[in-house]
Amino acid sequence: MPVAAASAAGRQFHILMITFRGETDVDKGFRAYLADAGLQVRYTVRDLNQDMAHMPAIVREARALAPDLIYVWGTPAALALVGPYDEPDNAQRYIRDIPVVFALVAAPVQSRLVARLDAPGRNCTGAVHVVPPEVQLRVMQNYLAYRKVGVLYNAGEPNSQAIVAQARAWCAGNGAQLIERTFHTNAAGQPVADGVEELVGQIHAAGAQWLYLLPDTFLGQHYARVTPAAQQLRLPTFGAAELAVRSGGALLGLVSRYWSVGQLAAAKAQDILVGGKSAAEIPVETLKRFSLLVNMRVARGLHLYPPIDMLNYAEVIAVGDGPALAS
Repeated sequence: MPVAAASAAGRQFHILMITFRGETDVDKGFRAYLADAGLQVRYTVRDLNQDMAHMPAIVREARALAPDLIYVWGTPAALALVGPYDEPDNAQRYIRDIPVVFALVAAPVQSRLVARLDAPGRNCTGAVHVVPPEVQLRVMQNYLAYRKVGVLYNAGEPNSQAIVAQARAWCAGNGAQLIERTFHTNAAGQPVADGVEELVGQIHAAGAQWLYLLPDTFLGQHYARVTPAAQQLRLPTFGAAELAVRSGGALLGLVSRYWSVGQLAAAKAQDILVGGKSAAEIPVETLKRFSLLVNMRVARGLHLYPPIDMLNYAEVIAVGDGPALAS
């Protein structure tokens, strides 16, 4: 048995778990992996309740608790916890001396969480959950060919900015156009849901044949308004994250399973806790296999059924918010 593993035997670890919108399958997968690995773990759970204003207090508490490891869900929360890698050390604002494992982060390099995926070089590592945008855009083409695709996102979220830039570049090189709209903001520059339906209408009026639902944290809070507005216009929606299809009413999605993302993050936590590795040397990775989800309930309402060959490998589900369109 390796020295690090031997020293961990019989020890109880303390993990501070920072969630964003309560417990998800990501968090459940994380816990299950460590339990199956035989680790004894005591969890302190703090939920942001979708409000980043709670993070400073959690950071202060983290210093007092001094856990063995911190788990954090999502890009905004991870950035608020450890700060951008190129921002000067701020011991009062960020955690820089406790290992951190993040999950459900879409673009860790572009959002400046880490400088490199293969060698983070700082106190955090984690699991990327988003399939490359160019792959998702090709899947949309295979389901329903398009010349224009729309996006609605929070311009203040680095994660979304990075994916929009990648989607814009892919469209420019493949004879397509990306129609962009951003959420309105309040006087403090924070995104607000006012006028969401109007923004979806603008995207449709500009000729979009798909609405690409990015893994945008703010957008994810308003699927219940965005996807019904799109469906009323018979505008199909593509989800970049599992939640968009499973409960957000999107027609189609090529996604990483939330449970599996949590398991991947937990494997990295095990490397730190039991393997004795530094987070700085553990690569940030994405899953090697993805799932294609088709929401048949939405497909029936839009009269946009998947190509027959796609049914050979897609998972067909029948869920969604709000009533389906009349068939």
